[in-house]
Amino acid sequence: MPTLTQGTPQEPHEARQTAESFGVDTERYDRARPAYPDALIQRIIAASPGPDLLDVGCGTGIEARQFLAAGRTVLGVEPDARMAAFARRTGVEVEVATFEDWDAAGRTFDAVVAGQSWHWVDPVAGPAKAARVLRPGGLLTAFAHVYDAPPPIAEALAGALRRVLPGAPAVAGPPKAAQDVYRQMFERFADGIRQAGAFGEPELWRFDGERHYTRAEWLDLLPTTGGLTQLRPDDLARVLDDVGAAVDAAGGGFTTAFTTLAVAATLRS
Repeated sequence: MPTLTQGTPQEPHEARQTAESFGVDTERYDRARPAYPDALIQRIIAASPGPDLLDVGCGTGIEARQFLAAGRTVLGVEPDARMAAFARRTGVEVEVATFEDWDAAGRTFDAVVAGQSWHWVDPVAGPAKAARVLRPGGLLTAFAHVYDAPPPIAEALAGALRRVLPGAPAVAGPPKAAQDVYRQMFERFADGIRQAGAFGEPELWRFDGERHYTRAEWLDLLPTTGGLTQLRPDDLARVLDDVGAAVDAAGGGFTTAFTTLAVAATLRS
């Protein structure tokens, strides 16, 4: 699902109000946001020269816990102190900072990973910093889930957002397909990695599946997505009422194609 930002169009990494809004309800975020395919976790482990990972924008620790369970060591970097506090309670070591401002203090890692967060990092400065904190042969990989609700449900969401955010550029026009938005986003990620001049040619990894959402599950997820995290409670309730009605009309739930994309590049020795 594409992330929405309110107000004047910006590059995502410049929209700090949105980037640091996800901690408004950490319990919901951790509960509703899906984990990552085991095949992705294992591929990252196999491509890394060692066990030490830096998790950029680790949020509540969803992917960090997956790597810890697989026997890796993980340090999270997270700009939202509320998200960091939640992750720490689940056993993840976290330091509070944006990746660009974070002080590595001489530490290096075998992999730098970013789950659903690399678009909040400067597309040029981020890969350059990753190159400085990676060990020779280290891996940089950014990954994200890509999925859409069926058109009537997506259109209900877009219409509701236009009513509560009239004139906001992010909700003007018909809803954009997540596949198109994320394809362009990952092309920008790859371009930024190339500009760093320190990595081999970026690879695109893709993991396809499907996922079923009940009405309750979908309405639990939506408030954790960019743009909706900043709505006033009464506006959020109006949006969820409209979307809930659309899910009801679709039979109370839906199954959707669910893809996880990753861009990965190895630091040149």
